[in-house]
Amino acid sequence: MKKSRVNPKIVITVGVVLIVLLAAVALVPVLWAAIAGPGVKTGPLDASDAEPATTDINGTWQVTPGTPPNTSSVGFTFDEILPNEERSTSGSTQGVSGSVVVEEGQITAGEIIVDMTNVVTDRDVRDESVRNKLFETSRFPTAAFHITDPVDVSHVPDDGTAVPVELTGDLTIKGHTHEITHTFDALRDGDSIVISGSPVIDRNDYGVESPEMIAAKIADEGTIDLRLSFRKDH
Repeated sequence: MKKSRVNPKIVITVGVVLIVLLAAVALVPVLWAAIAGPGVKTGPLDASDAEPATTDINGTWQVTPGTPPNTSSVGFTFDEILPNEERSTSGSTQGVSGSVVVEEGQITAGEIIVDMTNVVTDRDVRDESVRNKLFETSRFPTAAFHITDPVDVSHVPDDGTAVPVELTGDLTIKGHTHEITHTFDALRDGDSIVISGSPVIDRNDYGVESPEMIAAKIADEGTIDLRLSFRKDH
């Protein structure tokens, strides 16, 4: 009876393929670490050096670039979930415009527009992925928050102290609009008003899909991080 012989070329080929696959699996976390990082986060307002208000709260207030540490910025923070690790990453943009109207101590109207094409993290490669894959900025270049319910802001003190203010409005990302309610911090500082907060959203509600990546997935829930500085029209 003839013994079957294994072709040595096949054995070598299979061995090479296995080595390549194992090497790829081992390198994925390393490569991901090279492009991953904490990102650029929009932090909360800072009231430590705030000055007493110098103007009445009523009027039309426009978003301005602001001054450090309370510059205008909007971004996001989500957890990246790896096989043996979970960490947060953020992106932000200072491309923000809009206004709010305050009448008799109440915000009666307001809309904020965010230029999503300028969102940055801390890695150029990830910036491209965030813009092109997550938010598809070629199709949806802006996001928006439209205040829908009047809110009393007459209690915001004029002494440079931050207080909570609950805002309700429609948040639009990638053409998907949902109502959100969140308690923000509000501060009157000289001739400015600063508002900040980080409402929690589910990215699936806004069509933000996790890229097909071996190394990491994006958590469903994250925050929209917002810090806005306003000055009044005169």
